[in-house]
Amino acid sequence: MTDDYIVLPHSIYKKDENGRILSEITFPEKEPGRYEIERTYVSESLFGSGEAEKLVKMAVRQIRAAGGSVSASCPFARKYLKEHRGLTE
Repeated sequence: MTDDYIVLPHSIYKKDENGRILSEITFPEKEPGRYEIERTYVSESLFGSGEAEKLVKMAVRQIRAAGGSVSASCPFARKYLKEHRGLTE
């Protein structure tokens, strides 16, 4: 699932063949063990593809694997997590 993505400790992103960012999610560790999804970006070329949802799921999996808890200040991520409460439990 992460073949096309660059996965870093506090962000995940995808670039096109020219190096432009196509999608990105950032989730810094605000306090020990508490990560906050701050930003979700999807380029216009990926609108409607489910890319933003995929990024949120990947970030939550990565945060959980690190033993952390998830919160969100990004409006999209906050709404998505509220609608899919099982992701954060």
